[in-house]
Amino acid sequence: MTKSTKIIYWVATIWLALGMSSTGIVQLIKMKEEVAVINQLGYPIYFLTILGIWKILGVIAVLIPKFPLLKEWAYAGFFFAMSGAVFSHLAVGNGGKDFFGPILLLILTALSWYFRPADRKNTSVKLTTA
Repeated sequence: MTKSTKIIYWVATIWLALGMSSTGIVQLIKMKEEVAVINQLGYPIYFLTILGIWKILGVIAVLIPKFPLLKEWAYAGFFFAMSGAVFSHLAVGNGGKDFFGPILLLILTALSWYFRPADRKNTSVKLTTA
């Protein structure tokens, strides 16, 4: 792994962790603005608790050493949560400012996943072609 690859990985991963942690905390404490958004999107309030817990656990999984399969699940969860947020905002006709956060976190998720070091990759499943 080159030095520039490590830098890209850690910058993306730290910003991803900060973004997911901060939004997860806001969701767990059910900040008034977050409750308004979740109501406007048509989801029940308890969904904030679920998302908040998953985000915090996902951040822990991505940052701790080892457990590459768990990291894959965390990255997948981040991808599903953020792409779901984008489509939810689209479905209710929200504007561009509502897409910025989820799209930024999607990009950071992809960058962190793509540039992760070999010891953070799941190598237990190998796809082969006949």
